[in-house]
Amino acid sequence: MHSKIPMPVRIVLAVILIGALAYVGYRTLNDSGNGDLTASGSIEATIVNVSPELAGKVSAVDVEEGSLVATNDSLLHLDPSLLTAQRAVAAVQVDSANAALASAQTKYDQTLQAALSAQEALRAKDLRLSAPDEFDQPAWYFEQAEQTTAAQLEVDNAKIALADSLTNLDKVVSDLNNAGYIDAEKRLLEARAAFLVADSVKSQAENAAENGGLQDAAYDYYNLALDELNAAQDSFNDLTNTEAEDDVQYARGQVIVAQQRYDAAYTRLLSLQTGEQSPAVISAKNSLDQAQTAVTQAQANLDLLDKQIAKLDVFASIDGVILTRNVEPGEFVQPGSVALTLANLTDLTITVYVPEDRYGKISLGQTAEVRVDSFPGLTFTATVVHIADQAEFTPRNVQTAEGRSSTFYAIKLKIENSDGKLKIGMPADVIFK
Repeated sequence: MHSKIPMPVRIVLAVILIGALAYVGYRTLNDSGNGDLTASGSIEATIVNVSPELAGKVSAVDVEEGSLVATNDSLLHLDPSLLTAQRAVAAVQVDSANAALASAQTKYDQTLQAALSAQEALRAKDLRLSAPDEFDQPAWYFEQAEQTTAAQLEVDNAKIALADSLTNLDKVVSDLNNAGYIDAEKRLLEARAAFLVADSVKSQAENAAENGGLQDAAYDYYNLALDELNAAQDSFNDLTNTEAEDDVQYARGQVIVAQQRYDAAYTRLLSLQTGEQSPAVISAKNSLDQAQTAVTQAQANLDLLDKQIAKLDVFASIDGVILTRNVEPGEFVQPGSVALTLANLTDLTITVYVPEDRYGKISLGQTAEVRVDSFPGLTFTATVVHIADQAEFTPRNVQTAEGRSSTFYAIKLKIENSDGKLKIGMPADVIFK
């Protein structure tokens, strides 16, 4: 069982601990009477964790713990077999896309050449032929682009007119106020279609080498179709008077004329759409653009795989020494997992803490002496590179001079270590002159 420490004792221990930390953090040297400030800390360095960007099996590790490396030196490698196979597939897709692009380019060139020839022929026709008598200007007076625009407008208007005529026909039929009219009209249409077939069959039977029963059967079929046609016509006539029938015929005529107008307008528009604006050229150009997009996508996929393959080899980002090696060949690593750690031992720092009433005598760029127990006869030079803007270990309520003296500021110094004697973690004393 653990014995419990009474509350007053724990408070005393806490006070002793804080005092000990403060003593470790700084002290003044009064042996020579010069009042130099000495603070203690540990040698530090920026440690770089080396991690792969991709997951994979480690195929080789090129360094050991303690190895010296330079920037861009090879550190480890991941198995490239999977990505290499994927790259081979992507390379084939690039070749296929390029072949399709070349074919699309050839088709576009040929289509454009044919369209340009047709355009030239149209221009020559406009020069040779005179315009209708109703026109005051010659056929060539308006440019092709202007004629195409006008023809497109006529197509749009014809399409609207066709829709209007169909709407009008529906209205005329509905105005007859007879629900049986549509059925009668449909019966008449079907009877006419059947009669045309029966008439054709009768004609073929009459031309046969031997008449006999073939002709009799054909006549019977023909007479049945004729009877149905007459009955359908009578039924239809019974549902319409002369005025209503004329209205329906006129409405149907309007539909036919509107359809012919649209077809003629569209045909003229197609005849004018030559050169680069012809539908065939536009279609070929769209196919060419799609082929180019396919090449771009295939190449982008190939480039992505190349970049991923390049990331299978991990290199040093700084000059330094390998501190730890956490992987071996054959192990599987995940992105972001620390495989190696390295640090630059020529770029060492130390962080010490000085009391609030003394840190005002320290400035950026100021030099100081550094001493370590491992080399008692040597003195190293350090330079102040950072002074904290905020105090640490500050009590909640500071009301006395004694309380204010217990606040500390972090001071960071860069140490010269060109000969590599100093190591990470060494305890050291910093003497500010």
